[in-house]
Amino acid sequence: MFKLTEKYSLSLAPIVYLILLFLLPTIIMVFVAFRIPGSYGGVEPLIVKGASSGHITINMSLDSIKFALSSKFIWQLFLRSMVYSIITTLCCLGLSYPLAMMVAKSNKKYRDILLLLVIIPFWSCFLIRVYAWMIILGPQSAVNHAINYLIESFGFAAVNLLYSPVAVIICLVYINLPFMILPLYANLEKHDEALIEASRDLGASRWQSFWKITLPLSMPGILAGGALVFIPSIGMFVVPELVGNNCSLMIGNLIKQQFLQTMNWPLGSVTAIVMTVSVLAISALVGVIASRTGGLRYANK
Repeated sequence: MFKLTEKYSLSLAPIVYLILLFLLPTIIMVFVAFRIPGSYGGVEPLIVKGASSGHITINMSLDSIKFALSSKFIWQLFLRSMVYSIITTLCCLGLSYPLAMMVAKSNKKYRDILLLLVIIPFWSCFLIRVYAWMIILGPQSAVNHAINYLIESFGFAAVNLLYSPVAVIICLVYINLPFMILPLYANLEKHDEALIEASRDLGASRWQSFWKITLPLSMPGILAGGALVFIPSIGMFVVPELVGNNCSLMIGNLIKQQFLQTMNWPLGSVTAIVMTVSVLAISALVGVIASRTGGLRYANK
């Protein structure tokens, strides 16, 4: 009885935190999605009583939901956000896997230093890091001059790296790279080297051992890192706003615009709900596919 009470008492603080800062705002957002936009921002009063007739009217409407689901522009932004997030996740995976494996297989006295180098970017402000990339990719930067020189040598026209989809993806990869490295490292560090040695003794090559043993065992780390990268990327609005252009805006920019500029809270709530439900559905689908491929089942044994 004491252990049961202690367990619930320890979990009380995070439960209250999740209810106050996640569950209640979500319920409020769902409720606002059915409201009518206010004339000067926000929403109209929920209950309106006629001055002369005394008739009570409840201001609830499905107009924002119908508009969001039928708007071609919103679905284009959502599709673009999906594409950018998938590319970002794949790039982070390709860059993180070799690095995480190197850190996991390195000598223990150097491992802490390598991990420290991975998390050092978290010590600086998010905006400062994005502004740094604006300088690196700017039209007068050495990187831009070198790339344009190489492109023009092949007979192509010069390009502007900043304010382009390429700049958005580069910054998204840079911002989210540590979130892919850390779960992969935590997974790869636990692998039993005896399995690799046994496969090599049985005649498997390095690549065969990797594809048959290391990769399936690292599937939980890949899925965890992929979720940590994909979910924040799809709702990102700061990066597209600073280094992108009108053709690089994402669904997060639309949500921010509806709440802070246009002041159409119902439409912003509906858009946020559609994005959240879509992300949850995609995450569930990926989890089901991964569990049925065999790699995840093997890794969980």
